[in-house]
Amino acid sequence: MARKNKLEMEIVNLNAAGIDVGSRSHYVAVGQDLDQVKEFGVYAEDLTKLAQWLLSYGITTVAMESTGDYWQNLYVELQKNGMDVVLCNGKFTKHAKGKKTDVKDCRWIQQLHSLGLLSGSFLPDQTTEILRTYCRQRANWIDLASSATHKMAKYLKFLNFRLDVVVKDICGLTGMKIIQDICNGNLDPYSLAEHRHFNCKKPKNEIAKALHGNNREDYLFGLKQEFDSYNYFQRKIKDCDKQIEKLIKREISKNPEKKKLKTSEKPYKRINKNAVNIKNFNQVAFKYFEGVDLMAIEGVSHATVMAIMSEVGIDGFKKFNSAKQFCSWLRLAPNNKISGGKILSNKIPKGSNRLKINLRQAANAIGNLKETHLSDFFKRIAYRKGRQAAVSATARKLATIIWTMIVKKLQYNPPTQYLFLDQKRKLGIAKKIKKQIAKFDLKPDDIGFNNQLINNNLF
Repeated sequence: MARKNKLEMEIVNLNAAGIDVGSRSHYVAVGQDLDQVKEFGVYAEDLTKLAQWLLSYGITTVAMESTGDYWQNLYVELQKNGMDVVLCNGKFTKHAKGKKTDVKDCRWIQQLHSLGLLSGSFLPDQTTEILRTYCRQRANWIDLASSATHKMAKYLKFLNFRLDVVVKDICGLTGMKIIQDICNGNLDPYSLAEHRHFNCKKPKNEIAKALHGNNREDYLFGLKQEFDSYNYFQRKIKDCDKQIEKLIKREISKNPEKKKLKTSEKPYKRINKNAVNIKNFNQVAFKYFEGVDLMAIEGVSHATVMAIMSEVGIDGFKKFNSAKQFCSWLRLAPNNKISGGKILSNKIPKGSNRLKINLRQAANAIGNLKETHLSDFFKRIAYRKGRQAAVSATARKLATIIWTMIVKKLQYNPPTQYLFLDQKRKLGIAKKIKKQIAKFDLKPDDIGFNNQLINNNLF
């Protein structure tokens, strides 16, 4: 008779529970018996009863799926009662076999968690979570404002006001003044052209030619409605900016040492019109990250730094043991599938988040730079594998640099320093002067420089 071998696994979490999160009810298992499974509602009173029921069984750790947004209130309630909550991805808790039911799911989650087979998802600290809420709400208003802009452009075309031809941005200084005047009832093209800003490339007479419209009332009504909506969205964006600035400065004020920190000015970093309107954001970000100057990295913009603040935060970086783990969480690292000693696939996993999108945008901007450490890296990858692969590789390199700078408190020190436009001009002028000095064999006394300048090694 054949002998049967029984494989046993060590229980890692003794007092563990599993919860199958739902939209209308939560199924909770504190063991594998049916009498150890109970259903609870989703109201505040039900969540309190759920937590008390778990405490009555001596539960210290709970695992549950991150199902939609239904887990958040339950997560807060369990943490408030002193339980360690593991929020895991649903793909790691798929039922092994048999019919799928809520009771089986919660028992399977409890079993996996007891054996220590579930890993928790990344969750930021409370301050970062609040900042993330403000930033994501702001992004929603920006999307709505963008939609209103497209609709304004559509109504302007219907009215035969070809403002999009004579101005670069219809929501710029010239465009907004003209649209506002049109909505106020002024349809005279020559009067409207007087709103031309001095930076506008097109002359007034050409702007006036583009503003001879058909003046249909229904299109004018639609334009006015979209213009009012656009202004409303802009006010909401400013309200979000005030809340973001207030929260960041409050966090900085908690540590007096942060207030004393100061970094070099970076006037060459272009500020996008959709960037958060915080005065002297360069200094604020330097203080927030405790003396780490992320803006010194070429290609990193105000939006990139704001995404790092709101999506991960300072304490969030410490939850990743290495830069490789951080890149893997961002899904910027290849997912190697090896079988029989051969690599079957090494594609980057599907999925994205806001920080990954911002890093890829920064990487794309780096690809347009010249003579920098990161742009050289970008071009080497692009030459071999194409621009798309170069964007992903540079974004991963950026993530590694950012993790190293924040966790290890290091400053950005590339082998090839990035020079801004006026720095390049200054070096170019100095190079020309040196050539002229060598050509005519000029001495410091011939030019009139004193000994102090000579001692400062200006020549």
